Amino acid sequence: MKKLVLTLMLCFCAACSFAIDWKGEWISARACHDEPNTWLNYQKMVTVESVPESALARIAADSKYWLWINGELVVFEGSLKRGPNPRDTYYDEVDIAPYLRSGDNLISVQLCYFGRDGFSHKSSGKAGLIFDCRQDGLEVVSDSTWQCEVNPAFLTCCEPVPNYRLSESSVLVDAGKYDLGWYSRQLPSDAAPARVLGSAGDSPWNVLVKRPVPMWRFSGIKDYESVYVSGDSVIGVLPYNAQVTPYIRLKAPEGRRIVIGTDNYFYYNGATENIRTEYITRDGEQEYEALGWMNGHRMYYVVPDGVEVLGVGYRESGYDCDFSGSFHSSDSILNRLWDKAVRTLYVTMRDTYMDCPERERAQWAGDAVNESGESYYALSPSSHALARKWLMEMADWQRADSVIYAPVPAGNWNTELPGQTLATIGYFGAWNYYMHTGDISTMSYVYPAFKRYLMRWKVGPSGLVDLPDGVWLWGDWGDNRDISLLINAWYYLALKGMALTAEELGLDADSKLFAGMMQNIKREFNTSCWDGGAYRSPGYSGETDDRVQALAVVSGIADDSKYSALIDVFKKEFHASPYMEKYVFEAMMQMGYADEALERHKSRFKVMVEDPYFSTLFEHWNVGIDGFDGGSVNHAWTGGGLTVLSQYLCGISPASAGYGRVSFMPCPGSVSEADAEVSSVKGKIRSSFRQYESRIDFEFEAPSDVECIIGIPVYEWLNGISINGTPVWTDGKSKAGVNECEYYGKSRTHLMFRLPGGTYHVSAIK
Repeated sequence: MKKLVLTLMLCFCAACSFAIDWKGEWISARACHDEPNTWLNYQKMVTVESVPESALARIAADSKYWLWINGELVVFEGSLKRGPNPRDTYYDEVDIAPYLRSGDNLISVQLCYFGRDGFSHKSSGKAGLIFDCRQDGLEVVSDSTWQCEVNPAFLTCCEPVPNYRLSESSVLVDAGKYDLGWYSRQLPSDAAPARVLGSAGDSPWNVLVKRPVPMWRFSGIKDYESVYVSGDSVIGVLPYNAQVTPYIRLKAPEGRRIVIGTDNYFYYNGATENIRTEYITRDGEQEYEALGWMNGHRMYYVVPDGVEVLGVGYRESGYDCDFSGSFHSSDSILNRLWDKAVRTLYVTMRDTYMDCPERERAQWAGDAVNESGESYYALSPSSHALARKWLMEMADWQRADSVIYAPVPAGNWNTELPGQTLATIGYFGAWNYYMHTGDISTMSYVYPAFKRYLMRWKVGPSGLVDLPDGVWLWGDWGDNRDISLLINAWYYLALKGMALTAEELGLDADSKLFAGMMQNIKREFNTSCWDGGAYRSPGYSGETDDRVQALAVVSGIADDSKYSALIDVFKKEFHASPYMEKYVFEAMMQMGYADEALERHKSRFKVMVEDPYFSTLFEHWNVGIDGFDGGSVNHAWTGGGLTVLSQYLCGISPASAGYGRVSFMPCPGSVSEADAEVSSVKGKIRSSFRQYESRIDFEFEAPSDVECIIGIPVYEWLNGISINGTPVWTDGKSKAGVNECEYYGKSRTHLMFRLPGGTYHVSAIK
């Protein structure tokens, strides 16, 4: 019955989406030839008799647009890269009422058409805009009465061009060819009328799907932290690695060329070309803001002789969420790790989760698993929409042969990367999203596609899955990858997530099927692949793969009888990249070796955490000649330790979907004190501890409608536990029923108590 109700709800929502009536038409310039990096100006004068309280405009563009009303910036970089699936296109909803006035209103739109595929965009092959606002007597719709022209000032930089993964171009603006402030003044009456390309739903944009994430947050023009001159360059120092558009005000004769790019373009480019901008001056005083965003820690303005720089600045933009989660401890390395992880996460969020914001901007599935996990702990719930978008796109881009691939959206990639796809489908991907959000409708939507993908795998006689041909069996960067067991461990985790999802959806037969497949894999792991000290696949001759051992622990394949052997593996095998090191860290914490886990993680991340220049974490263990193949200096997958610090050191995790119940299971080790806060869908959840000579004090806080499971580590020295001053455990026994406190049992690592939501002071007494 639950499944039927959910299906009907989804069908109703889909019907409502397709029933939207569009009067606006797709329009372009008459002279537009749809070349890559084409920029178009659109304008319409609209008379408004009475400004309505709200006026929702539906706007779609291929590829990006900027909207001004009466010269005031309304939308900074609207539209999302295509698409929700390989065919269709996203549209925005923007309330334009606050920008309207009685009388004449000048609507101006500047459009940038990428015109090429990339690892995060599928080009339609045609530039276009559709605009539709009809509400309370107001009608603004795109049609042939609009004016539209190609902007001749916007050109493409010469070589080197951005690498093939990027759909964006490096933009050259020649200020002598056109007035860059055109949007605040009405175009001449004889400017060319727009050319109508078709109606909403027409090819090549097809079905218009409402944008599932917020519009970007953007600032005004800001001052740099500091500005200095070096040789021919004016250099602005950004406060941290950010998504920015550079600004310059200057005085110059006509025809001088200024090159602008970040340190990520000139020095730390991930071993391939990314994005810069160039500006050719007109005569006199002028100003320029480059509209295509870039990122880095420094902005370089390479200025020729004869140009007087009067001022520089930048506009910051990014995903609309708050840094509402927090972590602080007595360990400064852990604090810097958490802070850099948040900054790395945020600079890799925009249209999609990204692996890196300069080289690829690609939503690789394994990166998104780590990023989404970090978002739940570090950011406000508005960030959850990006995780939902990722899961929906993974399902909706599924190939006809049932392969799910990443990155998506993508116009020049469709190859299967099974380890990362399985991670998305599985326990740390979709299921983790559900636990933090309680969004059962999304789980119901993606479930059929994910099941089709799982069932296409061939299971061998042993119960392990066969490695497929013609795919990228990557596993991780680095050496000593036991690929067969890595993929099987990820498959097991995918089955685990899907079995739990099937149970939630009332699909009992599926849940039992997946559970049976899990049993077969687990049995084979522990009978044929355990050599007494570690898991190794038959025929594998490399050094023991620490990644495999970590996945065996966090998946539940390895039971606690193997932990003493596995901790020895983690003390001597160091093959995991920063991507997979998150799972090693989590495995060691889960096993109960908090101090060893913290020691290993701090040691491995020491170089990047203590680096004074970078505010973000690297793709590999170092950069430059000490790095691996010129990796990115800000890579999303590296911040997984953030999750572990909040979830294990401070112990916060959802114990039921959407934080209906919260688990507090801190693992302090020898850390003197720590405090973590999560901005959950239920509200603020907080955990902290302080260690003293005679006791450890814990503080736990959860909203009143959230049931709490509080766990106190099982210490050899533990003589008593009190909650809000009342003893609940003495002489090795619980005092059940004290002040609504119910003894909940003992795990291998914690004594547990169940309480209603509230604030609790708990002391573990020596």
